[in-house]
This record gives sequence, structure tokens and C-alpha cells, in this order.
Amino acid sequence: MTASSAAPTPSEKGAEVGRRIGVGLMYGLWKPRVLGAWRVPATGPLIYAVNHAHNIDGPMVMGVAPRPTHFLIKKEAFVGPLGRFLTGIGQLKVDRHSTDRTAIGQALGVLADGGVLGIFPEGTRGEGDFASLRAGLAYFAVRGGAPIVPVAVLGSTDRPGRLIKALPPLRSRVDVVFGDPFDAGDGSGRRTRKALDEATERIQKQLTAHLENARRLTGR
Repeated sequence: MTASSAAPTPSEKGAEVGRRIGVGLMYGLWKPRVLGAWRVPATGPLIYAVNHAHNIDGPMVMGVAPRPTHFLIKKEAFVGPLGRFLTGIGQLKVDRHSTDRTAIGQALGVLADGGVLGIFPEGTRGEGDFASLRAGLAYFAVRGGAPIVPVAVLGSTDRPGRLIKALPPLRSRVDVVFGDPFDAGDGSGRRTRKALDEATERIQKQLTAHLENARRLTGR
């Protein structure tokens, strides 16, 4: 994959606005319990690798994470006013069905500026167990020279809400567990297909181990 140098980097100020909005919404509607946030490096490029079982998982991480986050979000979500809002708060539109050079350039720009990139490495919402990873996470970690912080969101799919079935019950507890940062590459800087495949295997082991630990820690 080749990044496009012409792609504009999303606004850091916008992402901070998004984080503040997320704080109000997530803590106002539910009861987040955040564990391990102290593990997140205070500065420098970083990738949050987040399991994805529910639509609120991304906004929840945006609201409770200690640093503003630029998530890669499927382009289908960028429709009408919501699309303009997501762009305004520094989120990245990505075409999941092609090599989206604009999104690649923007994501690498976030990391080059020392920002935080949020990725759902499973590619789409599913069981949220990191069972199937796409190679994009390894590419951005190795190409952008960014450590990965695994993030487990637990409790968002325990049961549907009474008023809105598509959301967790209001004021229910949702756990967000941050893990230790780790490097995906082998230190050689290689970005060959073989190197990225090996990096993806290392990432999957780390993320799976973090999820198991988070479940033990939270009792979920």
C-alpha cells in the first residue's frame, strides 16, 4: 500500500472536541469503568486496537481514553449531517472494500504528527474477540512506527436496553480496559508481505491475551 502525501491530516482540535463530547455522552448515558488508562503513553504516535462488538464501542473509547482519538470509520457512516460531524471531530472515512489511499495517507499523517489512531482490527462489528484480524493494523503500526495499545470494551452487548433495543440499558456498566503498549514489528523495519503477516500474528496473540486478561479482571 502506498500513502498519498496529498491527503489532509484530520484536525487534532476536532478530535479533542470529539473526546469532550464523548465524555459527556458516555458518562451521562452509561457508567463506564475504565481500567489501565495509566498505561497509555502521554505523547507520541499511538494506535488503539479496539475489539468491536457494538456500535457504541468507538464512541465509548473516544469518551474515556486519556488522549483524543482519530478512528478509521467505514465510509457508509459518513452520510448527511452525521458525516459532516464525524469529519469535524477528526474522524477518518475509509472504504473497506478497496485500497483507500486517501484514508491511508490521513492515518499515516495522524501518526506522523504524534497523534492517536483508533482501529477496529477485525474490520467490522462481530463477536469482538479479535478472532479475525485484517492486515491494516500491522501496516499502520510498522509503517507509522507506532506502538499498539490493546483496548477491550466489555458489557456493551450484555443485554438490550428497554427504551432503545439497539443500545445497552441506560446507566448500565461498560468496562473499558487498556493494555500495555507493544511494538508489532520485529525491529528490522521490514514492510514486506511476510513481515506484515508475521506482525499480524504477533498482534493477534497480544490482543487475544489482553482480552482474556480483561475478562478475568472484570468478571465478564
